[in-house]
Amino acid sequence: MQIQVPAMSNNATATCNNADMPPDHGRLPSADDLLILLAVGRTGRYNTAADDLGVNHTTISRRIAALEASLGGRVLAKSGNGWELTARGKDALAAAENIEAAVRSLVGPNDEAEGVVRVSATDGFSAYVVAPAVAQVRRRHPGISREIVATTRRASQQRSGMDVEIVVGEPQVHRAEAIKLSDYHLGLYASRDYVQDNGSPATVEDLQAYPLVYFIDSMLQVDDLDIAPGFAPSMRESVTSTNVFVHVEATRAAAGIGLLPCFMADRHDDLVRLLPTEVSIRLDYWLVSRAETLRRPEVAHVVDAIRAVVDEQRSALLGEN
Repeated sequence: MQIQVPAMSNNATATCNNADMPPDHGRLPSADDLLILLAVGRTGRYNTAADDLGVNHTTISRRIAALEASLGGRVLAKSGNGWELTARGKDALAAAENIEAAVRSLVGPNDEAEGVVRVSATDGFSAYVVAPAVAQVRRRHPGISREIVATTRRASQQRSGMDVEIVVGEPQVHRAEAIKLSDYHLGLYASRDYVQDNGSPATVEDLQAYPLVYFIDSMLQVDDLDIAPGFAPSMRESVTSTNVFVHVEATRAAAGIGLLPCFMADRHDDLVRLLPTEVSIRLDYWLVSRAETLRRPEVAHVVDAIRAVVDEQRSALLGEN
C-alpha cells in the first residue's frame, strides 16, 4: 500500500531514543504516522520500510518521532540490528492494522492482495518448496512480489528485513511465532560410478574408509546440521561447501559419499542410497515470523502456499519415495 506522507514541521524531530514524554494533547495520532509504524513494525528496519512505502529514511524517522510525541512515549526500541515494538507500540500497531483494513475495504472484498514478501530459507527448501509455492501465489495474486534469500542459518532474534524465515531445528525466538512445517530425512548417497569403482560400505564402521561430502564444519551455523561426527567420526572430508546443491553435484561427480537431504538426492537416478536403515537422520523445518507480519494478506497467501507444497511433498521430504 503506497502512503502519501505530508511534510512535517521541525518541531517533531525527536528520535526513538528519547524517554517518555507528555503526550501532545493538541494533536491526535496521524493515520499516516500509524501506517508508517505498521511498516517498521513488520520489517524491523527503517530502510526496508522506507523502500516499501516509497519514502526516505529521514521521513520514517521524523514520522515515528511525531507519533511518539502525540502518544507521549516510545513506540519502538532499538534491539540488536533492528527495531522492536514497545508495549505502547503494539497498541498503536493494532490501531494501524485497523486503519489498513478499513482502507482495503474501500475497494471491496475482492481486492487483490499486493506488496513485497521476503522469505529466507535453506538452499534446497528454497528451490523445491518455496519457489513452486511463490509461483502459485504469483499466478493467483499478481500484485504480490516475492523475494527469496537462500541461506542456511539460525533464526534471527530480530526480524530485520525478512517477513518469513524457514530454518532447520526448533528455533528459540522472542517476539515471534515458530510454526513446525515438517520433518525431513537425510541419508548417505553415492553415484553409481563411484560405487562401481570403490565399492560401498556394508556397515557404519566401514565408512571410515570413504570420503564425505558435506558442510564446512567451521562455517556451519545450525547446530542440528552438525551431525556427521555422530555416526561417522572417522570419515575424511572430500568436498565441503556451505551450499547443499554443491553437495549433491559433488556426490554425483563421484567425489565421495554425500550426506544429503533425501528430497534432493532422490530426484537423481544416478545416485544410490547407502545404509538406509543404519543412517537415516531426521531433522525438521520451522517457519518463523512476527505475529503482526503473519496477519498481512500477502504474507498469509505465501505462508499458505508454502504449507500446501510441504503437504504435497511430505513423502519426498521423509525419503519415502
